[in-house]
Amino acid sequence: MAIVETRSAPLAGDRRDKARFLRLVLMALLALTMLLGLGWGAAGDTDVIGALMAKAGIGEASLRDMTIVWDIRMPRVLTGALVGAALAVAGAVMQGLFRNPLADPGLVGVSAGAGFGAVAAIVLGGLLPLALQNLVGAYLVPVAAFLGGWISTLVLYKIATRGGRTSVATMLLAGIALGALTGALTGFIVYKATDDQLRDLTFWGMGSVAGATWAKLLTAGPIIALALLAAPFLARALDALALGEAVASHMGIDTQRMKRIAILSVAGSVGASVAITGGIGFIGIVVPHLLRLLQGPEHRNLLPNAALLGAITLLIADMISRVAVAPAELPIGIVTACLGGPFFLWILLKNRALLES
Repeated sequence: MAIVETRSAPLAGDRRDKARFLRLVLMALLALTMLLGLGWGAAGDTDVIGALMAKAGIGEASLRDMTIVWDIRMPRVLTGALVGAALAVAGAVMQGLFRNPLADPGLVGVSAGAGFGAVAAIVLGGLLPLALQNLVGAYLVPVAAFLGGWISTLVLYKIATRGGRTSVATMLLAGIALGALTGALTGFIVYKATDDQLRDLTFWGMGSVAGATWAKLLTAGPIIALALLAAPFLARALDALALGEAVASHMGIDTQRMKRIAILSVAGSVGASVAITGGIGFIGIVVPHLLRLLQGPEHRNLLPNAALLGAITLLIADMISRVAVAPAELPIGIVTACLGGPFFLWILLKNRALLES
């Protein structure tokens, strides 16, 4: 027993040191990526540093540079960073909750519900009273997507909860059934869509941060930020849950409360993200799994590093989408699928023996 303790302690310390060093590297990479994102685009050369300093009251910058940097690219970069962080952290939380490294935020039904809400708003929004359309305006699709994600998650949570206890297995199976049902309803509405509406639906489903504005960011940003701030408080409970729900309960973890907070935080962050960017896949699966390979599974370090790497990944994908088919823009969901798909297949092949056992 003494030999095991002597060998395991340095290993745990080494992993923590590696995770802290990796966090510093990721913070530096995020700052660099955000700076590159502000200067990257079809508009050509832009004095990003000059525009940033001029905003701070130091020096001057042209009106063109100020408009491009602060009105167009800054909300886009901040939105990309927030959404990437939200998707990656949501993936890490869901994988810890389901004790499965291949789990995805879509398992709680938020993505399917948000998609249904957005499709319904795009196709059926014209049937709303004109006064309501004028009141909601451009926020109709994001609001409908957010409400759709939340409602579907709450329905799923209600189905999986019995006698004050939430069954993760029931939630998984109910999530599959609910996803199929909302998919069928979405398909029925799409069948009734016009050609113009079909084009809007196609591009929304592929995901993009091109439509990011300060108004949308200020609407969805606080919800995402609150979910990200709540995630670290789940770290100890998720680590304990890896040993089994019974063991976690004996360790003093209120597993029911933890499940509720985890599910609602994932629903809030992913629902708000999908509402402003559309469907963006693979980040929630790939980023947490890659970090587990690099630094280990401890959630105290996994969750903050997942937020950083998720933000970096989405910002890089966004920069690729801006120039891949310039002067047009490639939907960011295509880029993340091209990057994440091969990596996900590699994960499956690497763990095939484990999955088949």
